[in-house]
Amino acid sequence: MSEYGTEDERTFAALPSVQGSAFARTWWGRAWLQALEDTALDGQQLKQGRRHARAGAVGAVSVRPGRITAVVQDRDGTAYRSDVLLQELSGAEWDRLLDLAVDSAGHIAALLDREMPPHLVEDAAAAGLELLPGVGDLEPECGCDAWDHCPHTAALCYQVARLLDEDPFVLLLMRGRGERALLDALQERSAARAVGAEGPEGVGGPGAPGWSGGSGVSALAGAVGGSGGSHAAAVPAEEAFAAGGILPPLPDLPFPPAAAGEPPSLDTESGPEPGIDPVALEFLAGDAAARALRMLAGALDDAPLSPSQDAVRLAAGDPVPWIAARLAEGSGRGRTELDLAVRAWRYGGAAALEVLEEERVPAPEVLVRAGAQLAEAWEDGERPELRPVGAARWTVAAADAQLRLGVDGRWWPYRKERGRWTPAGPAEQDPAAALAAVAAP
Repeated sequence: MSEYGTEDERTFAALPSVQGSAFARTWWGRAWLQALEDTALDGQQLKQGRRHARAGAVGAVSVRPGRITAVVQDRDGTAYRSDVLLQELSGAEWDRLLDLAVDSAGHIAALLDREMPPHLVEDAAAAGLELLPGVGDLEPECGCDAWDHCPHTAALCYQVARLLDEDPFVLLLMRGRGERALLDALQERSAARAVGAEGPEGVGGPGAPGWSGGSGVSALAGAVGGSGGSHAAAVPAEEAFAAGGILPPLPDLPFPPAAAGEPPSLDTESGPEPGIDPVALEFLAGDAAARALRMLAGALDDAPLSPSQDAVRLAAGDPVPWIAARLAEGSGRGRTELDLAVRAWRYGGAAALEVLEEERVPAPEVLVRAGAQLAEAWEDGERPELRPVGAARWTVAAADAQLRLGVDGRWWPYRKERGRWTPAGPAEQDPAAALAAVAAP
């Protein structure tokens, strides 16, 4: 995401065209688009705007307090300057928002990770502050003289959703504060609270002026930089590390090794005990080392697996053929079924395996939302003919392609190979994006 600019204005280079994928992946990006779609009076104008954005017709986007601007081209090459206005927060409102942010180290850590913490948005709304736009908040202005959202302002909003996915500070700049000014203000408030928490003699605790109970950024500041010694409240290590960009410097996070260690060799002069297979044991030891590394990296799903699911997970580690055969037998699958299960697992773990092997009926509200997604996912004339086959599967007419709906509302692509439906890609929130994976080589 190429950009340039100053603290009060950021300009992002034009984004390339995009096909077959949703404009917003994050919840805050989708909330931005929801505000646009709830506000616009003409759905056809929005569809044209989506086409413009997908075709790369939106030029460089300028973002500054209260306004976003870009030049948008029609299909005939006519260019229009388009602006969308968003109400800035007042100084008093920013003060309230900053106070809410420093109350939780998690809020600050999420912002530093380029995420919009949902609890901060909820806390702000409870305090009468709306960070995300609502109905009527996105006010259009366009050189085509339309009085409502036209294809040009709609295209600009769709493009900005892609920018928001990468950096929620874009939204905060529209609300009136640039990233550096916001972080400086947060650091100033954190330091002020830390000083207050120490008390008049440098010792914080219950009853000391400004004492905050040992939670949030102020408590972290006291624990890291205060002089209270044994009187300082205990702070979880992960919170202290999370606030490292705001508070005085902390040690770097310890990173796990780049790869798991080699399992011990069991090829010894003495033979194994009866019933012990050294090769299988070495394979399991290597798998345990890999899982331990994933735990250290925070990438392991904590959900327990059934023995059948765990057999597929082990088989996905490419064991020697005879171990794979034992895993197939132990899980009640033939080799062909195990190969299909492994393919599904590599695309999405236990959730993908469930979609392959079970046809569970999603909740009614999930099915209703799925019907709406199928109706809106493609532009006019581009929607394939989909035939329902069961409760949550749709086959493309005259094509070896299928969409399956998971119980969580995500779409899984399938391709028919040698007469069997085979997983063809990972899950997508957008059915059009999922189906595009079937056509990919």
